[in-house]
Amino acid sequence: MAASELNVVTGALGFTGRYIAGALIERGARVRTLTAHPALPNPFGERIEVAPLDFASGDELAKNLDGAATLFNTYWIRFPHNGATFETAVTNTRTLVGAAKKAGVRKIVHISITGAASNSRLPYFLGKAMAERAVAESGLPFLIIRPTLVFGAGDILINNIAWLLRRFPIFLLPGRGDYSVQPVSVGDVASLALAGAPERRNRVVDAAGPEIFTFRNLIRTVARTIGRRALIVPAPPEMALRLSQLIGWAVKDVVLTRDEIHGLMAGLLVSRRPPTCPAALSIWLGENAHRVGRVYASELARRLLSS
Repeated sequence: MAASELNVVTGALGFTGRYIAGALIERGARVRTLTAHPALPNPFGERIEVAPLDFASGDELAKNLDGAATLFNTYWIRFPHNGATFETAVTNTRTLVGAAKKAGVRKIVHISITGAASNSRLPYFLGKAMAERAVAESGLPFLIIRPTLVFGAGDILINNIAWLLRRFPIFLLPGRGDYSVQPVSVGDVASLALAGAPERRNRVVDAAGPEIFTFRNLIRTVARTIGRRALIVPAPPEMALRLSQLIGWAVKDVVLTRDEIHGLMAGLLVSRRPPTCPAALSIWLGENAHRVGRVYASELARRLLSS
């Protein structure tokens, strides 16, 4: 990866994209982000070029991708909101991929998720599979990275679990909590993305950390690390979802979705392959126990900054 080459990262002012862009900048690369959230804080200042991620015009997208050696794509939506659906997200991905091909981009590194499947009954995971297909059928060289449960400074799920444990004496588990999750560091996901960008072969790889927890033990680990005692109670999934909706009403956000609950319970956030990433959640939690969960991380607040 030559330092003079342009690399484009979608969503570099967000979460995963920020880590990819930061790693590129540390290597001295020229980086441009395409963002739908221009009002988000820019931690890179003048070290990154900023252009709109506007799916209304494929020609404009192609113009903003012109000259890029690699497109690192992190674009997706966590849940439908304000007219954005998984179907429109797939259509937008196709538009972006088409623009990349028109612009002569040499490689796409696409961030997906474990559990993405074309026969999934869960719209989130089905949509992810359809986006993967758009990349794979583009005719451009590609690397598709499938992370498990991503953690790191600025994440939503682990942070908000800790936030709940800091404020409530009871934590409702969807179901028995005996299903597994395999956390992976967002920094490790970024490292995989950069390492795979120069490869000539097309590849699909899981990004998975070295630890596997039952969801119950994950909650216990977070609680113990931040010094909180909570009664962890199994509950019917719909009850857990309704409680999350009540909390969501209070914080003006979507705390948890039905697809996320069923994806967790189906073990979709676990890789079936050997771990590919070294950073352990338990160690990271210990190093960040003083700050994780201090402030609620709102998905909708991040989206609203773009309006």
